[in-house]
Amino acid sequence: MDAQKLSPLPPSPSAQLQDTYGPVFTVNLGSRRVVVLCGYQAVKEALVDQAEEFSGRGDIPAFSKDFNGHGVVFANGERWRQLRRFSLTTLRNFGMGKRSIEERIQEEAQCLVEEFQKTQEKIHQEIDVVIGRDRAPTAEDRGRMPYTDATLHEIQRFSDILPMSLPHTVTRDTRFRGYLIPQGTYVYPLLSTVHFDPEEHKDPETFAPERFLNENGSFRKQNAFLPFSAGKRVCLGEGLARMELFLFFTTILQHFTLSSPVDPQQLSLAPEVSNLGKVPPRYQLCLRQR
Repeated sequence: MDAQKLSPLPPSPSAQLQDTYGPVFTVNLGSRRVVVLCGYQAVKEALVDQAEEFSGRGDIPAFSKDFNGHGVVFANGERWRQLRRFSLTTLRNFGMGKRSIEERIQEEAQCLVEEFQKTQEKIHQEIDVVIGRDRAPTAEDRGRMPYTDATLHEIQRFSDILPMSLPHTVTRDTRFRGYLIPQGTYVYPLLSTVHFDPEEHKDPETFAPERFLNENGSFRKQNAFLPFSAGKRVCLGEGLARMELFLFFTTILQHFTLSSPVDPQQLSLAPEVSNLGKVPPRYQLCLRQR
């Protein structure tokens, strides 16, 4: 399936805001004034370079009744630090990053991506060379499968599942890019503007796994890749999620060839819902055993 035949992505509202107001601006959300960050450099300077100052978590009314400032995602201060340490320890005890949980994921993946045809063929070739057909994929295979790894990264960048990070707050009065941001101010990093930043990604509207490969075909890390956010509020389950994505993805493509029953021109990349997260439309998928 040729990527060029798919219907184009709709114009991004966050990109339009960035074009109009620049990388840092203030808007009113109801009665609350909030700071919005756009583009990789602004988001990185806040969440990474000034990680402590931007590590607070803002309140989300839809979740306030249920969480009331509790839980590792919504807590602040010392409570949050203790919860984060506890959560990381617990995840490790459950096997995050260990072979025990890898084996569970393999079993589940055996029971469970519509992708562009040329990309899928390259992944099939890499799977056949590195893994073969007689054993299940393991996390250790990832380092020897740069094209598959690059494709997974490009899917996450291009699909842009979390276009806007959960709100941060500044923990104290903070100087940022010439502005004074008062303590407690809500800050919204627009992650979509990171993943489609033309200063960081050539032709960002094009699906191209090769952007994560160097001239020798080895995997190349891209700094402007933040599907799990960044800084002190980065997703705790990032390591587990990366392992799951690789094992699910390679297990499915090890056994099946995926295709669409409809003309690719009829496939829309526009999400069904787009707010804090994007919900893709429903697709029909044909799986042919290899």
